[in-house]
Amino acid sequence: MDKAYPDICLTSLKATILELFGLEKSADDDNANPEIIKLGKGNTIERAVIYNPDAVAFWLYEKYNKKFIPAEKSSDISMPLRSVMPSVTPVCFASMYTGVLPEKHGITKYMKPVLSCETLFDRMLAAGKKCAIVSTAGDSISKIFLERDMDYYIYPTEWQVNRKALKLIKENKYHLIVIYNGNFDATMHHHGPEAKKSLKVLDKNIKVYSKIVARIRECYKKYNVFYGFCPDHGCHEIDGKAGSHGLDCYEDMAIIHFYGIKEAFHER
Repeated sequence: MDKAYPDICLTSLKATILELFGLEKSADDDNANPEIIKLGKGNTIERAVIYNPDAVAFWLYEKYNKKFIPAEKSSDISMPLRSVMPSVTPVCFASMYTGVLPEKHGITKYMKPVLSCETLFDRMLAAGKKCAIVSTAGDSISKIFLERDMDYYIYPTEWQVNRKALKLIKENKYHLIVIYNGNFDATMHHHGPEAKKSLKVLDKNIKVYSKIVARIRECYKKYNVFYGFCPDHGCHEIDGKAGSHGLDCYEDMAIIHFYGIKEAFHER
């Protein structure tokens, strides 16, 4: 029997972040994730940092749960989410940050046009919030959200992206920082999701997330902060022990997300 897909879709992230900031979602947006809103205890957040590793499937979390323990310890909640079809990177991240399905935002296949519809970044900017994207060059997140009045830090490698992201958190200039790492996706395409090389890269992604959370706790002490480990789609093995995604199947559609809310520390 095929496993059922998770009930909550990744399109919920836009409305979730807006509601946590005390901002209204648009009429067409998916609803906020009720579990995360409950986690916020009614407090308004002042910072958000989202780490987007590519292609981390829920079945990997189920099978290699011990690898994810550092991510669990750094978060308040872990939960499976449902991706969108076709389950390819630009379609999924467009859906995540517009809050609507592909037929609404217009990216319905593997293509990377600049989105003309409203995104989370547009809503935040309209409310006077400063936003930044930190990504590797040529990848979906570095392209489809361009042409906004925000800052883009685009680098050739993941380690440069992650170094800059940690620096930006320390500088404390932004209300929203989105960070993209595509190294697990790239590695699993060549070697398969469960190859030693791929699982080592997955370990790196989890370690990076833990470093990001540690930096948030160090540098955002006086702020309520929402943060997350938020992949776009899953993956599966194909002939030749390579990896792929894009199908309407549990392996590609069920993803694992981790979320946390750090409450402000006020000195007495």
